[in-house]
Amino acid sequence: MLHLHRTPLCLLGLSLLALLCLFHTQGLPKPAAHWQWMDIAGEGGTALMAAVWLGQILSSRPRGRVTMLLALGLGGLMLGSWADCLDEFYRLPEASLWDNWLESTLSPLGMLLLTAGLYFWREEQFSLSEQLHRRERLFREHRAFDRLTQLADAAYLREQILLEQARCPGQPCALVLLDIDRFHAINRELGAAEGDRLLQALAHLLLLNLRNDDLLCRYAADRYAILLPETGAAEAQAMAEQLRASVAQLAYYPRRGGARLPLSARVVCALANSAPDALLAALNAALEPPPMHFHHPQPA
Repeated sequence: MLHLHRTPLCLLGLSLLALLCLFHTQGLPKPAAHWQWMDIAGEGGTALMAAVWLGQILSSRPRGRVTMLLALGLGGLMLGSWADCLDEFYRLPEASLWDNWLESTLSPLGMLLLTAGLYFWREEQFSLSEQLHRRERLFREHRAFDRLTQLADAAYLREQILLEQARCPGQPCALVLLDIDRFHAINRELGAAEGDRLLQALAHLLLLNLRNDDLLCRYAADRYAILLPETGAAEAQAMAEQLRASVAQLAYYPRRGGARLPLSARVVCALANSAPDALLAALNAALEPPPMHFHHPQPA
């Protein structure tokens, strides 16, 4: 994923080079006999390890707030340690204070940003744990998953509708269908592999926006089904609109680079109080766009 972070990596490289040029133009090289090798090893090693950690993070994470904070924090630590290390090779004038300012600012600022990044990374891990908990209902059944999204399929959905109807006959239960607009065009323009990545990202996004007892299934192709136990019609409609809005807000960038891919979805929902086949047929029909009518001019 390093190609997604090309700009910050270039800026960091330019910053390292600028510091080197600054020390070289403002100071005088120290004789090798005056080099403090323990300080050089400690400060240079810190800068090197920060660079290694930064590379590991950027090569394994997409763009986002957590990635940005972690990268800025490690970048600050690396630049601060690099400035400390250069101070061992160059003697600066007594009146020069900018080097002390750099050393006392970059590292603490980097640690502050890194701490913020670790906090939000912790929150992100909690969200992922909740997501796994939401899959627990499916795991307990030991059913075959959809290989791409690791979600249940339409057959499992039909079984769960029947189970919900039998388990709580007096409680409302709702079903939502969500369909991605222009998915076939995206698949055609960007390739099937990019389409698969998009479907996986959407599955994770929808899971993060559901409750623990809700069930998300991949109904067919780019169509998802969400079973909402103990949920009335008004609440289901509100949740459907929330899911539709979350899809529109997803910051999805194709792997080949380029601008953010605009996304939108259509949603329909109904109470799951009828036979699964009839219910799904009605919702699928409601999702289909209206047919286009062409009017042919009558001959004169």
